[in-house]
Amino acid sequence: MPETYWTVRWPDGTEERLYSPSSVVTELFEPGRRYPTLDFLQRARIALVRASNRVERKYGFACSSAMDQLDRIEARIEAIPDKQGSEIACLSITQ
Repeated sequence: MPETYWTVRWPDGTEERLYSPSSVVTELFEPGRRYPTLDFLQRARIALVRASNRVERKYGFACSSAMDQLDRIEARIEAIPDKQGSEIACLSITQ
């Protein structure tokens, strides 16, 4: 279960490196692609919950780091004024 990082560009132009305990993000995000903000949020939720579940199946406990990352993504998106008209770019994914 390789730790995976993906770098995104938020609608305000800032870039951020995000964390997942699993490569499941590669199933939902593609480098070089832009996602409508609410679609990005839905994909991030799916990816990080799946990643946490994979950790739980393997180690017997959920991954708090995945849930913390999801909390930070949700807070960041909550602060975006135009959630319907904005996009988030996936710049890269590394393992």
